Amino acid sequence: MSNSLPRFILAGLSGGTGKTIVSLALTRAFKRRGLAVAPFKKGPDYIDAKWLGIAAGRNCSNLDPYFHTDEVIRSLFWHKSEGLDIAIIEGNRGLFDGKDEHGSCSTAELSRQLDAPVILTIDCTKMTRTVAAVIQGCTMFEPGLKLAGVILNRTAGQRHRSVLKKSIETHTDVPVLGMLPKISQNPIPERHMGLMSDQEYDGSDYGDEQKALDSLAEMAEEWLDLDAIEKVARTASDFGAVPPPVYSGEPAEKQVRIGYVHDAALWFYYPENLEALEHAGAELVRLSILSDEPWPEIDGLYLGGGFPEVFAERIAANKGVLSQIKSLSDAGKPIYAECGGFMVLCDTLEYEGRNYPMAGVFPVGTTFCPKPQGLGYTEAVADKDTVFYPKGTTVLGHEFHYSVCVAESDLNAEFAMKMARGKGILNGRDGLLSKNTFAGYNHIHALAVPGWAERFVSAASK
Repeated sequence: MSNSLPRFILAGLSGGTGKTIVSLALTRAFKRRGLAVAPFKKGPDYIDAKWLGIAAGRNCSNLDPYFHTDEVIRSLFWHKSEGLDIAIIEGNRGLFDGKDEHGSCSTAELSRQLDAPVILTIDCTKMTRTVAAVIQGCTMFEPGLKLAGVILNRTAGQRHRSVLKKSIETHTDVPVLGMLPKISQNPIPERHMGLMSDQEYDGSDYGDEQKALDSLAEMAEEWLDLDAIEKVARTASDFGAVPPPVYSGEPAEKQVRIGYVHDAALWFYYPENLEALEHAGAELVRLSILSDEPWPEIDGLYLGGGFPEVFAERIAANKGVLSQIKSLSDAGKPIYAECGGFMVLCDTLEYEGRNYPMAGVFPVGTTFCPKPQGLGYTEAVADKDTVFYPKGTTVLGHEFHYSVCVAESDLNAEFAMKMARGKGILNGRDGLLSKNTFAGYNHIHALAVPGWAERFVSAASK
């Protein structure tokens, strides 16, 4: 039986080459053609993935060789794509960039795991014939890479495009699948962590977010060879044997209510983290720390990352909700907080010279800095038992934050995790504890941390 699954990876030579905008444009353009698009992002990433999901009209999953085994990647990819028409995977950073000099966990590695052809997006600003040398180098750098075409971005005019195309055709066998002009204004603005989140998007220039995405699709329809790109996707080999399901066994009967904050301040959640909690027996309750509406009764709380600093004044004014969070922690309810969620649990949050009171679960503060304070893959080891991780558990994750933890030198705090890779909260430690509240800068993907969801639900049921 054939398991055909048209697919391709859209990669770049580095961050900032425009591959996210091109990925959004292609995703939306194929959707407008009537194709059901399965969107993916080579992780770790929340913001680009959220926009890709909006463009496709369905959740976008992260695929990451650092977090996930080959079996998990293939299973997640298959079961999120099954029955759809085409899968588009946006790469991360440069095509061959990974966690070390060998390119481990790179976009190129992911392309081999999925046996997916690669389309390379190249920023051609102030470049002509050299682009052919770059392409030729990419085709020869790693064996097994299927470089199926290039998209030339930020071209200056017709003469520039003509020289670029002739240079590539003369010196390489890689087809040019389209050439995009420079655009005067990105319909989706950027902020300190990349694209502006859909939660903050101001559509005054382009209408709503759907119109902004449609404007990108129109650009793709005018400047890219969509027929040729679809043919590239259809050159992908048969996927082979159907992988086992991502989650083993039948979903557990709903046992507990776990709240999760999802609003403009906190919204960094991998879809699989929420799915894993539901599969383990949680009824999820969506909450907000920006609304002053009292929360319903819950048995546990999940606080993801986001941009609490931008909304610090509103959060600080919402004393009722902050008090509820503190009461949940004091009562021993399980609370799991990542990055922005950790910031909300502290005594104070300093942003742009002002200090804002937060929930006060931990006797520390955070302050926002102009440059990243933690960035990249992490590895943490639990050196004590908690309701979330038994002692000895190795947790793979990632961190990307502009804030730092500020604490008194005589701080008597309990940490559960020792960082083998990454920075953590303080002095190479993460997983700050208060009863059954666990908080840190580390973000996890549930499929990389077996048992996390089950332990969360178990703790909430007690």
